[in-house]
Amino acid sequence: MSKQFDVIVIGGGPGGYIAAIRAAQLGMNVACIDEWQNAAGGAAPGGTCTNVGCIPSKALLQSSEHFEHANKHFAEHGISTGKVTMDVATMIGRKDTVVKQNNDGILYLFKKNKVSFFHGRGSFVRAVDGGYEIKVAGKTEELLTAKQVIVATGSNARALPGVEFDEVNVLSNDGALAIGAVPKKLGVVGSGVIGLEMGSVWRRLGADVTVLEGLPTFLGAVDEQVAKEAKKAFDKQGLKIELGVQITEVKTGKKGVSVAYSNAKGEAQKLDVDKLIVSIGRVPNTIGLNAEAVGLQLGERGDIVVDADCRTNLPGVWAVGDVVRGPMLAHKAEEEGVAVAERIAGQHGHVNFNTIPWVIYTSPEIAWVGRTEQQLKADGVKYKAGSFPFMANGRARALGDTTGFVKFLADAATDEILGVHIVGPMASELIAEAVVAMEFKASAEDIARICHAHPSLSEATKEAALAVDKRTLNF
Repeated sequence: MSKQFDVIVIGGGPGGYIAAIRAAQLGMNVACIDEWQNAAGGAAPGGTCTNVGCIPSKALLQSSEHFEHANKHFAEHGISTGKVTMDVATMIGRKDTVVKQNNDGILYLFKKNKVSFFHGRGSFVRAVDGGYEIKVAGKTEELLTAKQVIVATGSNARALPGVEFDEVNVLSNDGALAIGAVPKKLGVVGSGVIGLEMGSVWRRLGADVTVLEGLPTFLGAVDEQVAKEAKKAFDKQGLKIELGVQITEVKTGKKGVSVAYSNAKGEAQKLDVDKLIVSIGRVPNTIGLNAEAVGLQLGERGDIVVDADCRTNLPGVWAVGDVVRGPMLAHKAEEEGVAVAERIAGQHGHVNFNTIPWVIYTSPEIAWVGRTEQQLKADGVKYKAGSFPFMANGRARALGDTTGFVKFLADAATDEILGVHIVGPMASELIAEAVVAMEFKASAEDIARICHAHPSLSEATKEAALAVDKRTLNF
């Protein structure tokens, strides 16, 4: 006998658990299925983001940043520390604690919102009377039924062709977050978000880090001026980044990993490292979903095919997050989860892809929303640009971190903000103002006329908006 629900959510990551909570808030009887488990075998909802992605990586970034500050920057504040050492086991333990706090927080939210949680793998069994039967394969097997199903099964790390992750020598984001000791030499394949963040963590702790990127340009999706500034900062820090490489062979052995590749000039090269992190993107996860049992349509990438409102080809079946088209970002998944729950309830949920912010949590941080200067040029859009350096910002000077700038791009005729790009301290927080402004169709003049607290980093945002009209006050 199956248990009846109004909505079943398969996957408890950012898209899934948020969809379940919002549906419950709207008066529906909701079940959420998630199979992730912690070391003790207990439920660990939150998906990749909470368990081996956003949350643990930020914990390690924070720890490694403290270490670097103590080693290199405390003295300029008059702080004497003597020899500073890092206990990697303690650092990893703190990261694990932060992750568990988030897991437990989600389980608490399920109870608070009366969402029924099932620990195990959810899969389609068959279509039944205008709905669907879903199997939960966990410690015990259960059958659930609902007229509405939201698939939020996320994504998996993409491996190099012919090179499997062993999470000992060849690491995905999962293994990169659990390295037991600082490697002397670390290789990273891919200079995207994960590669740069994990490379930064272990570089700060003393590893000799080399990043191999297949593309000829650095951070091609980022505004060119921002990418150039970031690359300059990473070079100065000692993060070695090689562009335009082609990997020909990867060998693992007792001493580590050997990578054979050709550089941008076509010259044969070899890199021997203790550990190799592979971060060349992610692939949609539909493993074990049994989509074929109900005829759920999958795309060429293995993604679930959806329309603009996250509807699949099946009535009553929706999909959100990494398993569908669009950017693989936790906050994009959350917005889609909320929108789908509201659509099921007869409301008009909406996600504006044009105002989804992007962040890379390196030092300097990189954040942006909207279109880049190269995109505007390619689209033939006439625009005005204005930027302001943190070097001229009083709060940044006091922090001792003046790298980077804020850049505004506005329509040449209407002054509507088309994109905001930040490289520098706390860019991840500063970008929120730009997202709000763009969502409300603000002009650069609107931001330029708003009073910002002094001294604050946000003044650089105001000054960049002023710069669009060539009237900065502090530069």
